[in-house]
Amino acid sequence: MKRFVKWCVELLRWNTHQRKKQSLFAGIVMLSMMATFMLSFPLAAKNIPTQSPASELRGVWLTNIDSDVLFERNRLKNALQKLDELNFNTVYPAVWNWGYTLYPSKVAAKVIGRSLDPTPGLQGRDMLKEIVDEGHKQGLTVIPWFEFGFMAPADSLLAKNRPQWLTSRSNGTKIVKEGIHNRVWLNPFHPDVQKFIQDLIVEIVRNYDIDGIQFDDHFGLPSELGYDAYTVALYQKEHGGKAPSKNFQDPEWVRWRANKITDFMKRVFTAIKTTKRNCLVSVAPNPQRFSYEFFLADWQKWERLGIVEELVLQIYRDDLNVFVKELEYPEVKAARSHIPVSVGIITGLKNKNVPITQIQTQVQKVRDRNFAGVSFFFYESLWNLSKEASSIRQSGLQKIFPTPAKYPSLLADWKP
Repeated sequence: MKRFVKWCVELLRWNTHQRKKQSLFAGIVMLSMMATFMLSFPLAAKNIPTQSPASELRGVWLTNIDSDVLFERNRLKNALQKLDELNFNTVYPAVWNWGYTLYPSKVAAKVIGRSLDPTPGLQGRDMLKEIVDEGHKQGLTVIPWFEFGFMAPADSLLAKNRPQWLTSRSNGTKIVKEGIHNRVWLNPFHPDVQKFIQDLIVEIVRNYDIDGIQFDDHFGLPSELGYDAYTVALYQKEHGGKAPSKNFQDPEWVRWRANKITDFMKRVFTAIKTTKRNCLVSVAPNPQRFSYEFFLADWQKWERLGIVEELVLQIYRDDLNVFVKELEYPEVKAARSHIPVSVGIITGLKNKNVPITQIQTQVQKVRDRNFAGVSFFFYESLWNLSKEASSIRQSGLQKIFPTPAKYPSLLADWKP
């Protein structure tokens, strides 16, 4: 603006000096044009899209559920290249789902009997190495996602071969429905389960040039569970023989189990940092109240203890008012003063369409509040699983991320 005014002044001076015979009317016209521009500038500025920041998380989760992006080398390569073209900078590929690893694992081979998910398309490949190599080539930050956590399919080899590892409700039942699927949960309080999960995590951190590793609510436990014989005996040992409450929502019983999971999270954090100091520990949970009360995952405490270095809060809401409200909670604001906090935004599901306009609006609400960035769930619904044309979706994403931005790493340059 200042340069424009200066240019106009210099132009008038030049006109006065070089064209003394020019009519006064022409000068007035020029001054009028200047005034018109200056008066209209504030109004025009309102229509200029908000510029994207130089440092911002722009992530997306890649999974093998309702998506085939991971099952073919060239398809995966093309996807990573396209994400880079659209100015994404981070990918969260699933590496532990359906009771199997999605990478060749000696730990899984020993415990489960299979070193790799048997789904056609993964055999003979190291999907994670492909993502790390191609992702880094494209300048993407690669943070593997431990999606299933302690959860496993009820009919999985893991569940069948290690029944003593499973936990249950107070009535002895073990099956937990997730949509149409029957799930069971490994007991997060059992030392053998803890060793298995930690060994898987350390194996990934040690063997791959990853930038971090991510957990979510599944690194907790549905609060209705925890009544298996091992856990009850452990509780009684620490409570003078008293049994845990039959009310699974009893505050003391919830706190005891949540604290045990926090203790394990501490050990996992230490194991990761001992193996690779610069490996970022990321957590992508639901809002605190839900995570704690329904999954015993006390991420607020984890963050306070310094064992979370990146928080990507899942706020999968269609109601904009509810979405914004979730951004304003005290624990969210407190976390933002310590670490990069970003927001997980849903872009659609197999049977759920989310319009690109909703996505754009939610991203802007996040930016308005200076969060570290956004991550989209999930890759397939960015432009494939949608009622809107692929060209419209990709064009909409280009408007969200018009220019490149670097990943806002705590370890590099995070300034709250």
